[in-house]
Amino acid sequence: MTAVATPAVQAQAGEVLAPLDEVADLAPHSPARGVLIALGKGLAIAVPVLFLTTLITFALGAFSDQDPAAAVLGEVATPADVERMRHEFGLDRPFYEQYGSWVWNALHGDLGSSWFTNIPVADSIVERLPVSLSVAGLALAIALVLGASGGIVAALNRGRFVDRAITAVSAAITTVPAFVAGIGLIIVFAVLIPVFPTGGYVPVSAGIGLWASFLVLPAFALGLDASADLARQLRTGLVGSLDENYVLGAQVRGLPWRRVVLVHALRNGAAPAIAVVGLHIPRLVGGAVITEAVFQMPGIGQLTRDAALRGDVPVIQGALLVAVLLVLVSSLVVNVVLARLLPASGRAA
Repeated sequence: MTAVATPAVQAQAGEVLAPLDEVADLAPHSPARGVLIALGKGLAIAVPVLFLTTLITFALGAFSDQDPAAAVLGEVATPADVERMRHEFGLDRPFYEQYGSWVWNALHGDLGSSWFTNIPVADSIVERLPVSLSVAGLALAIALVLGASGGIVAALNRGRFVDRAITAVSAAITTVPAFVAGIGLIIVFAVLIPVFPTGGYVPVSAGIGLWASFLVLPAFALGLDASADLARQLRTGLVGSLDENYVLGAQVRGLPWRRVVLVHALRNGAAPAIAVVGLHIPRLVGGAVITEAVFQMPGIGQLTRDAALRGDVPVIQGALLVAVLLVLVSSLVVNVVLARLLPASGRAA
């Protein structure tokens, strides 16, 4: 039987949709303005954050108890040799001169050289960065696919068994650390069922299939927590959107239910989930240290860990700087996406 809207319902729908028509008239200008405002606010926060993080990072290395000159030369070095090496490293200069010189060189792509290998830090990072970006990128994609699918299915079946099952599984996944998930995945899918390799990495030039096979397990281990949080937040936001009056108005106008859910309700209910994705991106970058250690992947995380064990400060500073830049850029992207989805926030500002 086809539902027929009464005049009272049609009048209510018209009142609900009238403000939406007015918003549509402003749409050509609002998204761009909201994006620019979000970008400006993000840059206003990112610049001082970047300054403070570089200052703190450099200060931790400069004021540490370790004497890099003595560590590089070894126990047989004479005091004169140590002083000569400190001069070569520039450690005999005041702190502000060392920091200013490091920032100036970093702006020109020079992050210094390793104290122990003399390999330029920038070269080491360029060599290792594709590994970490591949794992983090695939982990983010897995989180988006699993989290979005689970959240939408749970919201459309709220109160039913499917909704409760997805919510329970998501809550359980959030309690499992990435390294525990990684070990479990290795035991199941690399030892008991030898489908994927236990660890290592090959470049994409060796073949996309072979390259992807080394990324699947670490990416799943790293992205499960994000997918669980995303599913829960998207489920909550979409349930709230489906209860709004504009959904009723869209149904009265005869719009297909799939369009109502995936275009109108999802756009308004996805903001909290996107914010959660923004919060998880730093965790994906930071979690690479543990994940790469579990799967023996030569990425930025392993580079930073090895440098920290031997006290190679320039490498640590360069790796942390790149990690901070990745987090800040991802935060800007998330803010722009939120402004694009919710242009009204830009107009209100």
